[in-house]
Amino acid sequence: VRLIVGLWRPTAGDILLDGHNTFTWERTSFGREVGYLPQNAALLDGTVRDNIARFQEADPAEVIRAAKAAGVHELIGRLPLGYETRIGEGGSVLSGGQRQRLALARALFGQPRLLVLDEPNSSLDAEGEQAFMDAIAEAKAAGTTIIMVAQRMSILGSTDYLLVLRDGVIAQFGPRLEVLRAFAMPARGGHAVEPKVAQLPVERLRRS
Repeated sequence: VRLIVGLWRPTAGDILLDGHNTFTWERTSFGREVGYLPQNAALLDGTVRDNIARFQEADPAEVIRAAKAAGVHELIGRLPLGYETRIGEGGSVLSGGQRQRLALARALFGQPRLLVLDEPNSSLDAEGEQAFMDAIAEAKAAGTTIIMVAQRMSILGSTDYLLVLRDGVIAQFGPRLEVLRAFAMPARGGHAVEPKVAQLPVERLRRS
């Protein structure tokens, strides 16, 4: 995911979005199109509003829209100063789940065309995970392309395609149900069938 969002330079080749190199893409322009939720969400010392709006001047309605999409609007309303509450360095006044939901609101801010989420539900309780699933469904309906890294199976139901990595190599890529069936199918002797890499046409990959 760090390669996809241009934080790392590939050791070989390039990663392109709409023909543009993600590593050399001008950051402000890139940030308007992409929402990123890292595994360890980093928040800055500022207000809730500042963190959701990425410390830029923003329409309050857009900030609230992102917070509602992440299911965090009511939680913010219970803070001492609401959206003007200062959260401290790293979001120290919030719990882990609250920080993650606030970081999700930041990723959703501005309705990005691409959303990259690394273990997005690792700190969420059942209520937070349901809010997250609702946010993903809304983003998909709006035409956002979403890439998620996940180990907890509970969020796989929202995906269209699965890519399985084993020792840093693609073990399988294809429609979700096909990939899950390949791992569930027993082979002779009781061992799971070794999945094969799905060969999808390039244009199909681009659309997905």
